[in-house]
Amino acid sequence: MSVINDRAHVDRLLSEFARTTDEILTLEELRTRLLSGRQLIMKYGVDLTAPHLHIGHAVNLWMYRALQDLGHRVVLLLGDFTTQIGDPTGKSRTRPVLSPEEIAANAKQIQEQATQVLRTDPELLEVRPNSEWLNAMSPSELLSVMSRVTVDRLLSRDMFRKRMSEGQSIAAHELVYPIIQGWDSVCLRADLTIIGSDQLFNEMMGRSLQEKEGQAPQVVITTKITPGIDGGEKQSKSLGNYVAISHSPREKFGRLMRVPDQYVGQYLSVYTDLPAERIQQVLSKQESAPIEAKYDMATAVVTRWDGEAAAAAEREWFITTFSRRQAPADAEHVVIDTASVRILDLMRTLLGAGPSKGDLRRLIEQGGVTVGDDRIDDIEAVITVSAEPTPVKLGKRRWFQISHPVD
Repeated sequence: MSVINDRAHVDRLLSEFARTTDEILTLEELRTRLLSGRQLIMKYGVDLTAPHLHIGHAVNLWMYRALQDLGHRVVLLLGDFTTQIGDPTGKSRTRPVLSPEEIAANAKQIQEQATQVLRTDPELLEVRPNSEWLNAMSPSELLSVMSRVTVDRLLSRDMFRKRMSEGQSIAAHELVYPIIQGWDSVCLRADLTIIGSDQLFNEMMGRSLQEKEGQAPQVVITTKITPGIDGGEKQSKSLGNYVAISHSPREKFGRLMRVPDQYVGQYLSVYTDLPAERIQQVLSKQESAPIEAKYDMATAVVTRWDGEAAAAAEREWFITTFSRRQAPADAEHVVIDTASVRILDLMRTLLGAGPSKGDLRRLIEQGGVTVGDDRIDDIEAVITVSAEPTPVKLGKRRWFQISHPVD
C-alpha cells in the first residue's frame, strides 16, 4: 500500500485529530513527516498488567487506524519486559509484579482487542514484544543507556516528588522504567507515538534518547483523558469505573448510563465519531431531557463498537428494564419446584454457587432484590411462587422470571 501524502488528506486528518488531541510535540514535525511520502513507524506501547483495553485506550487506537489508512505502519509493542518492572505512572506505591504466565495471557487478549480497531495487513501492523531487545541487553549496555539520564531529571517527575514528600518509598527499578520505555523508541526508530497525557514524561524520555543516538526524535501526541464513568479518576480496571472493549453491548450501555450528566459532552466528543453538529443536537436536550441525551451518548458509543442494531436493541432493553421497570423479554425463566421458597434459597437457585451467603444478604440489605412489584428487605422473607411467571430482579441488571408448575 502506497502512502497518501497530499496536503488535503493531511489537513483533514489533523483537523479530525484535534477533537481528541491534548498536545502534539511538535505539530510542525508531524505535518512535515506526513507530507514526506515516507511510511512512518508508529509505536503503540501496551502495558500488560491487565487483560483488558477500555474505550479510553481505544481513543489512541482509532487515531492509529486513521494513520494506517494513509499507509503508515503501527508497531504494537507488547511490554512484556517492562510489565515485570511495573509502570509507576500515577501510582502512590510500588506495583506488584505479575508472573510470566499472567503477562503472556494478558498479551494474547490485548492483541485480540487491539486488532478489533487496527488493520492487520502485514505492511500496516507489526507485533513485537520489548523483551526482544531488552532481554538481550548486557549490564554494561544498560548502564551505558542509564548514564545518558540524570537523577535530577528522573526525580523531577511530579509523582516521585509527591511520594517522597509523603514518606512513600521509590524502588530503584521504578526510576529506571522511563528510561527503558524511552529506549523502546530508539530500538524501533519510532517516528510517532500516541499516548495518554499521563505517559508524556516517559515518551519525552524517548525523544531525548533518540536525539542522543542521532535519530530524529519521535513526534508525541497526547490524547484527552476523561473522568471514569463514576465522574472521578480516569478509567481504571482497579477502580471499576471503565468501559472495556471486550464488554458485551449490554454491559457497555449499562456502564455508560452511569456517566454523570456533566460529562456526557466529553464522552460524545472523545468516544464517538458523531459529527460536531450532531453532538450539539444531543447536548441541546440536556436541559429539558438529560436522560435522552445520555441515551443518545450511550447509543453512539455502542454503535461504534457493536453496530446500530445492537445499540438500538440495548437502548430499548435498558429503557424497558429500568425506566419502565418491566422485566426484559429475554429474562431467563426458571421453574421453582415448590410453591413457596425462602428468599435466600431462591437467590441461590437463580445465581448459582458463585456469591457467598454474605453477598446475598448484602444485596437484600442494600435494596437490590425485587420480586414482582415488591422490594424485599427481610432476609427471612418467604416468597410465594405462582403458576404465572413473576419477575425477579437481583442487583442492577440481573432479571429472571419464576413460576411454579401446575399439578
